[in-house]
Amino acid sequence: MPSSTRIRLIAPADAAPIAAHYARDAEAFRRWEPAQPPEFFTPEGQAARIDRLLTGHEAGTIWPGVVLADDRPIGQITVSTILPQPFLRRASLGYWIATTAQNQGHAGRAVSLALTVMTDRLGLHRIEASTHLENLPSQRVLRRNGFTPYGVAHAAILLDGRWQDSLLWERILDEPGAGEGAA
Repeated sequence: MPSSTRIRLIAPADAAPIAAHYARDAEAFRRWEPAQPPEFFTPEGQAARIDRLLTGHEAGTIWPGVVLADDRPIGQITVSTILPQPFLRRASLGYWIATTAQNQGHAGRAVSLALTVMTDRLGLHRIEASTHLENLPSQRVLRRNGFTPYGVAHAAILLDGRWQDSLLWERILDEPGAGEGAA
């Protein structure tokens, strides 16, 4: 039986399972994620990071979510750089799923659920995302959820010791079908 996918605001209690995923998957994520100091992979490091995320949430600049499968944390989905001004109303989307839960549809469902949060709770108009040029699974997730590519940011992120390009994605949220996600 397939597991169910939910998202919710991240909580301090998520630090240990998130740290365990990051520690186990560090090598697998190395080509997609910037290098982190050793404490990042510990429950204490994640507790401090979650505290910063929740402070940003209170300030209205971020919606830090955790992705759950059968109520167990399996990743994160984050709406960041929220610009709520009436003439902007945009943000950036990022997500990851633990390797033990990949290829089960969780990322697509989490993005779909986040679209509803962005539309209904955050009142956003536009959402942007970026992927490594070779991250085809993440590109499929975005495409299935109505995102379209709109450009390449050259030398945009330092990964594995070298500056790499990112494919830029966008979705207008207040068009028909927004918040319904196609995943």
